[in-house]
Amino acid sequence: MSKIMIVDDHPIFRMGMAELLNQEEDFTVCAVAEDFIGARKALREHQPDMAIIDITLAKENGLDLVKEIASGDRPIPVLVLSMHDESVWAERAIRAGAKGYIMKKEASESVITALRSISKGRIHVSENMMTLLLDKLHVKPSLQGAPTEEVLTDRELEVFRLIGSGLSTREIADRMKLGVKTIGTYRDRIKQKLGIKNAAELTRRAVLWTEKSHSGNAGSDNSVG
Repeated sequence: MSKIMIVDDHPIFRMGMAELLNQEEDFTVCAVAEDFIGARKALREHQPDMAIIDITLAKENGLDLVKEIASGDRPIPVLVLSMHDESVWAERAIRAGAKGYIMKKEASESVITALRSISKGRIHVSENMMTLLLDKLHVKPSLQGAPTEEVLTDRELEVFRLIGSGLSTREIADRMKLGVKTIGTYRDRIKQKLGIKNAAELTRRAVLWTEKSHSGNAGSDNSVG
């Protein structure tokens, strides 16, 4: 039986996911956590075999936790389960070290299928996402158009997302536990990379992108060896 750790800042979601997994003969939830501190403690004390991690954890980015686990002394398979559009975040999650990505609005059966896939060493994303990833392999750089949000680092994209959510520079700094000047530097980098001229244009584009990201649709599942 595989021991699962759930890391999510919504108590009701943690409870529902734990109940779902504990009904399966091959899974048992050994620990739940709402932040990095709780997750690190659970990893030490319960030594889970796999983890389910949300990207947005209160004031922390779940991808940083994924990277930490993947590069640690005892790396375990991680399934990222998030409300954020897979076309934006799935590839980043895999690059961070996750073995799978599922959007929260997908059917509960998808989570079970995904966990069983990653437990066997497979990468698990939706069929639509797999198609996008394969298509990218055949796109020549010379044929690509204007720079898109894909050129941003994970941290820059998080700042961009928070700008689009209506947060001020001070609020973003508090949320990410960084200095105001550091956030200002990230804003400048984002504008430079995306060819944005001023703060107003940055805000407008961030808002449009954030709205699009939250309205993305997921397809059926697919697993690859």
